[in-house]
Amino acid sequence: MTSPGRRVTPEPFVWLLFSAGGVVAALVLPVLLVLFGVAIPLGWVAAPDHEHLLAVLRNPLTRLGLIGVCALALVHAAHRIRFTVEHAFRLGRYDPIIATACYGAAAAGTAAAAYLLLAAL
Repeated sequence: MTSPGRRVTPEPFVWLLFSAGGVVAALVLPVLLVLFGVAIPLGWVAAPDHEHLLAVLRNPLTRLGLIGVCALALVHAAHRIRFTVEHAFRLGRYDPIIATACYGAAAAGTAAAAYLLLAAL
């Protein structure tokens, strides 16, 4: 329950998504990049069979997890860009426009990732 005169904002929820996206960006994405971008192409790790990767990607939990990784990383990036633009360029008075553009781009990127993961296979 909020006290009278106190404004309720979605800011705590956005900060929660920002921190979760930071954890994903710091822990999950580097592992995926090193594995699929370095270790497999250089032959350090045996490449998985194409049918095995398709079987893994056809699992709904894998798709949900990858959509979650994409969504959280994009919200994290959107939050960073929003506050960097506002503070670095002193554009705080345009906060509603900047926030809409940043989070809208994150939502569009998440929708694109979900479409690619759900419709492509």
